[in-house]
Amino acid sequence: MVANLSKAVFFDRDGIINHDPGDYTYQLSEFHILDGVPETMKVLQDKGYKLVVITNQAGIARGRYGHAEVTAIHQHLREVLAEYGVALTDILYCPHHNTTTKCLCRKPGSLMVERALARHRIDPQQSLLVGDKPRDIEAAEKAGVKGRLVPVNTSITFLQALA
Repeated sequence: MVANLSKAVFFDRDGIINHDPGDYTYQLSEFHILDGVPETMKVLQDKGYKLVVITNQAGIARGRYGHAEVTAIHQHLREVLAEYGVALTDILYCPHHNTTTKCLCRKPGSLMVERALARHRIDPQQSLLVGDKPRDIEAAEKAGVKGRLVPVNTSITFLQALA
């Protein structure tokens, strides 16, 4: 462990924090936080973990929605979590898709995780990324963070075990 570094839990968004209907979640009316997620995040925060959301948002590159829709959902997420006393450390998202743009940030690339590690002085060895797809785990491991794969839309059972 490097001195003065924090520990963190990184969360994929769709399917871990909110219900993933299997298509893009970009309308606020379709954004439903899974039961127990705010309470579990509060426990983790109280245990000293920084909380970071890492999410691919390829619908932007594909022209399905824009940055404004993503920002609105993330603002709503922050507001709901604040009602539980939870403050996210950061939300990073990749607006690219391999069919339109090559990038290093889209998971399984690790750039979003690496940015958060550097920006918030996070120790990867004390941290964990929770995701519902193998690409989430691959991104975590490339950055030196332990990854945990959980079934889509059922993360709360695993998250409660973390708390």
